[in-house]
Amino acid sequence: MPELDGRQRRFLRALAHTLKPVVQVGNQGLTPGVTKAISAALETHELIKVRVAAEVEGELEDIGAEAAKATTSHLAQVIGRTLLLYKARKKDPKIKLPKRQKPAIDEAAK
Repeated sequence: MPELDGRQRRFLRALAHTLKPVVQVGNQGLTPGVTKAISAALETHELIKVRVAAEVEGELEDIGAEAAKATTSHLAQVIGRTLLLYKARKKDPKIKLPKRQKPAIDEAAK
């Protein structure tokens, strides 16, 4: 699954601005039950916010990367103690990402 580029991340952040967290990671961390809840929420909504409790040990970037890997989704943003995760629905996706940016051609590389 290719990583999201900057334009796609900005697009998802704009869509998520009004969203409220639908899943909370409690003090036990990223348990199988929490992972299952995240997967179910992603299948329903495609784009979700996940709140991470202050008691959870570890870096938020690492927790977000672990959650994304466990649910085969993309970590679009970490802000405060909130993760923004995106996964396109298999059937009838509602969110259409902008096309990937083409890499800039470096004149020195020619």
